[in-house]
Amino acid sequence: MDVKTSAATSRYPEVYARWQRDPQGFWGEAARDVAWIKPPKTVFDPNAGVYGRWFPDGVCNTCYNAVDRHVEAGRGEQAAIIYDSPVTNSKQTITYAALQTKTETLAGILRHTFGVKKGDRVILYMPMVPEALVAMLACARIGAVHSVVFGGFAPKELATRIDDAKPKVIVSASCGLEGARVIAYKPLLDEAINLSKHKPEACLILQRPQLACELTPGRDHDWQKAWDDALVWARNVLEPEPMLATDPLYILYTSGTTGIPKGVVRDNGGHLVALKWSMKNIYDIDPGETWWAGSDIGWVVGHSYIVYAPLFHGCTTVLYEGKPVGTPDAGAFWRVIAEHKVAAFFTAPTAFRAIKKEDPQGKLFTKYDLSKFRTLFLAGERADPDTIVWARDLLNKPVIDHWWQTETGWTIAGNPVGLGQLPVKLGSPTVPMPGYDLRVVDDACQEVKRGQMGSLVVKLPLPPSCLPTLWQQDERMKESYLAEFPGYYKTADAGFIDQDGYVFVMGRTDDIINVAGHRLSTGGMEEVLSAHRDVAECAVLGIKDDLKGEVPCGFIVLKAGVNRPPEEIERECVQLVRDKIGPVAAFKLAIVVNRLPKTRSGKILRGTIKKMADHEPWNMPATIDDPAVLEEIGAAMKSKGVGV
Repeated sequence: MDVKTSAATSRYPEVYARWQRDPQGFWGEAARDVAWIKPPKTVFDPNAGVYGRWFPDGVCNTCYNAVDRHVEAGRGEQAAIIYDSPVTNSKQTITYAALQTKTETLAGILRHTFGVKKGDRVILYMPMVPEALVAMLACARIGAVHSVVFGGFAPKELATRIDDAKPKVIVSASCGLEGARVIAYKPLLDEAINLSKHKPEACLILQRPQLACELTPGRDHDWQKAWDDALVWARNVLEPEPMLATDPLYILYTSGTTGIPKGVVRDNGGHLVALKWSMKNIYDIDPGETWWAGSDIGWVVGHSYIVYAPLFHGCTTVLYEGKPVGTPDAGAFWRVIAEHKVAAFFTAPTAFRAIKKEDPQGKLFTKYDLSKFRTLFLAGERADPDTIVWARDLLNKPVIDHWWQTETGWTIAGNPVGLGQLPVKLGSPTVPMPGYDLRVVDDACQEVKRGQMGSLVVKLPLPPSCLPTLWQQDERMKESYLAEFPGYYKTADAGFIDQDGYVFVMGRTDDIINVAGHRLSTGGMEEVLSAHRDVAECAVLGIKDDLKGEVPCGFIVLKAGVNRPPEEIERECVQLVRDKIGPVAAFKLAIVVNRLPKTRSGKILRGTIKKMADHEPWNMPATIDDPAVLEEIGAAMKSKGVGV
């Protein structure tokens, strides 16, 4: 990757070139930073698995690396987890020593009370509470494969995951809290088990004071009673289970799946090595510093950067049960960063768009001292330049976009602050990380010229921590990710690489629309619309057109306090796209709406809106945050003569 940027201030070109020259030497060296029960002699076996396996003869334990290792190094009294919950008005600090005790106790309950052994699956259907992290680590300690399902997920979707993973035990809670809403989990869990063919042997239920639940006799067990009963024998240290590096650590089902879900598998060894490497080299975080990923443990960001990576690295990780706005206001993030002296923060661009919408002048920011804060990282969806500039100007700190996926578990393309920050190009997550040989190809799998749009693919093998396969579906793994572009992993994202080697991710490949034979990026149009002074956020999608095949339609949410006529703003937005992209875009329709339909992780449900606009059958997405938004969108489209 020929990054024509200042090599004098960043070690990135040198480090990336070193990986290119000797991939196995590079990752073999990185592997020395983790604790092995039996260090690997083989770094990569190209003949194992679907496309090869990392550290196949290494033996390790993920929980040991996340917890015990730091206690043994004399850092037991350092905070491991800071739980901050504005929705329950509670806070808790758990040291590494306390986390070790809690993890050992729950591991003992799983093994001795419920008979969970190495290789058994355990589904976690939990809210954002410390017990959820303890449960993940306890599974890792005894070699059980955990599968976290987002708390409050619909029963039908939970049932499909139960049938696919076949858990011996489900760990859950009586309720979760979404802002001001209390969501009863137990009825959802009961219905899911009723729907599923596979029945778990037991459920361990954490009773929360906000809403208690009835337990099903013979199947359900009370968390606190199980804990109290375990204290007699849990004083004996439960040693971490030796695991092959290639043994599965967890299964994470991709969101929004229909039919049989895709269970992304994460292994123990490669995951451990890559995530440990990322904390310093990508995020520039040192052991002992406080780090915060504002996500949910149900998503991949929560797995990688609330739980595992910061604990592997010996950091203090913040577990936040709240929202960017409304708990209590749009200054919530600033309060958490200031109070806990967070050095770096990672969240989704949609969170900052929500803050910008509620507090466009950033007045709430001035109430807090963020002097310890260094860097803001954004990922999870395309970060529009307007949001990046707004956050950068407000914080007066670097705002770093980066791009990765549930399947990869860590950064595909980013700006490695720990190696020396590269110049930022707005709209670009910067450059491929070591391990990723990223290419842009056409439909015939031929590389395209620099600056030309195509499918973003990664030359095999994928680096450590990326999915080795789908849970018990090797053939589906090949069909879904490896078959369309032989020799490459299909990201299903479209974009281009510019003359300086910078990557531009313009959207999912199905977000590239064909307007009268012209391939156009809806992401590029969103970038233009986001620059309008009154626009807080937007979504552009292609809708069917008899003449042109597809034409773009923009849905626009206005900033708080804007009281101009919506029609006037809509006309300005249409003209703006025409001025910036040209008549070829055929952008003639902008619709002002109160809000956009999103998943609970903040991703805009573009596919559902498109089906509504195209008069196609659609189902309520299982991951939707508020179903009422789709009614609002439907009414707005109908008023313009579109769809439904």
